[in-house]
Amino acid sequence: MKKVLILGVNGFIGHHLSKRILETTNWEVYGMDMNSERISELLDHPRMHFFEGDITINTEWVEYHVKKCDVILPLVAIATPSTYVQAPLRVFELDFEANLPIVRSAAKYKKHLVFPSTSEVYGMCHDDEFDPENSELVYGPINKPRWIYACSKQLMDRVIWGYGMEGLNFTLFRPFNWVGAGLDSIHTPKEGSSRVLTQFLGHIVRGEPIQLVDGGAQKRSFTYVDDGIEALMKIIENKDGKATGKIYNIGNPSNNYSIRELAHMMLELAADYPEYRETAKQVKLVETSSGAYYGTGYQDVQNRVPKIENTVSELGWTPQVDMRDALAKIFDSYKDKLVDAKDLIPERRQQQRD
Repeated sequence: MKKVLILGVNGFIGHHLSKRILETTNWEVYGMDMNSERISELLDHPRMHFFEGDITINTEWVEYHVKKCDVILPLVAIATPSTYVQAPLRVFELDFEANLPIVRSAAKYKKHLVFPSTSEVYGMCHDDEFDPENSELVYGPINKPRWIYACSKQLMDRVIWGYGMEGLNFTLFRPFNWVGAGLDSIHTPKEGSSRVLTQFLGHIVRGEPIQLVDGGAQKRSFTYVDDGIEALMKIIENKDGKATGKIYNIGNPSNNYSIRELAHMMLELAADYPEYRETAKQVKLVETSSGAYYGTGYQDVQNRVPKIENTVSELGWTPQVDMRDALAKIFDSYKDKLVDAKDLIPERRQQQRD
């Protein structure tokens, strides 16, 4: 019976992972987060142990539970591009500095550290597929603070690898645009405050224009969260130690679409739902520049396709959910939450104030 420590348990990956663990294994989950709305249905489970706290404040609790548990997943990070540009120091302080003591504790107590790297570490790599063992990691100039997230994550990868050379049992996993229910709030109307799919869904719900940054030509490989969690479960299980000392891309190369294609797919799908149909008809696609949308410190990646051969062969895993099925699952999951989201239409907010 494994004891799994999930820091950031209320986050996107954290709450999906906790649910899967409790439903399919006899493992114990010890979780910390500052909020608990995503895991509210899990709090009464006898194998769910939740503590409301902050990794930067409750450091003694964290170290005690690193020592107590078998597998450590530090999932606390800022992962929204607008923050990289507007508050780069916050990104470094949380994503690197606050996580470093946790990495050191995992090494000290000889635990299996399963750390979330990111597809962003590859930066503007020119490879057709991003190879975790061979691809070069290419970033822009210092005056583009967009890269502080990737740079912080890359530095942590290198530190963890260094601890691995001294005996740390670790696995690095790189999620490629995982999508699903609970990714971000569709109630957040401000551009750049959530990941692209949730941002677009919020605009559809509110009948607002969808802004395509630099025309939306940039491509991403989208991965449905259930597929991602399945790979993560195999890493945590670590049968025969296969995942120790490895770096795994967890993504779906078959779901590689441009942002413009994503917007069109979502609008076509919305037309099939009575809950979304009328507001979707009001949505227009508008082109904008990355500078206007994110700020002058932004740069983008034109293509981001994962090489997953070692993930498939070593973990016995393959992604199953195609893009249209993934979108349908997401549309279904948000149907019951639309009333509150519609209250964020600017005109309606103004009427409420009047």
